[in-house]
Amino acid sequence: MRTVAESKQERAVRTRRQVLVSAAELFDAYGFAGTSISRICERAETTAGALYHHFGSKEGLAKAIMNAQPDTILPWLESEGLQRLVDITLIWAHQLQTDPLLRAGVRLTGEQATFGVQDASPYEDWTRIMEECLGVAAEKGELQADVTPRNVAEFVVEACTGVQTVAAVLTGRSDLAARAVRMWQFLLPGIAAKDVVVRIDLDPARVQVEPV
Repeated sequence: MRTVAESKQERAVRTRRQVLVSAAELFDAYGFAGTSISRICERAETTAGALYHHFGSKEGLAKAIMNAQPDTILPWLESEGLQRLVDITLIWAHQLQTDPLLRAGVRLTGEQATFGVQDASPYEDWTRIMEECLGVAAEKGELQADVTPRNVAEFVVEACTGVQTVAAVLTGRSDLAARAVRMWQFLLPGIAAKDVVVRIDLDPARVQVEPV
């Protein structure tokens, strides 16, 4: 039998998630400046008090969304090493077209200076995650001898940031997966062992993501 404390905790978790998703949908559509606390609360069917309790402020809520980006991608991963790194970008390309939480996180990260925030955590988190993939790849002998995982991780984060920005303007990100594949076609021969390059699967259809 659930205790009263457990029931309250479950409601708190549910409320926090409702606020996070509702805010993401609005931030994705209207940006930080175009989204009000009252509109978020109306969409989430909760109170401003609940929002402030969980996030402290509108800026705190925006930072939480910015830093939730890996949560929209990592649960779908099953591979390891260099393939895992590639799969991160393939799932990312798909989710940026379908998941408002990821889209809002990317948008807010790019425009954060306009609302007085300077938070490098989203970039640092992705660099750490990708460096871990490359560390495993190095242990498995998948990388060329002179490749430094940290340097490659930083470059992939930078490249993905630029690729999605261009794709958003030119095609509404409809061809982002194809652009990610092209990025890897250029990059893999420079970092992967020759026998590994041909084994890496770049087909976007390999990653299966269920609708939110």
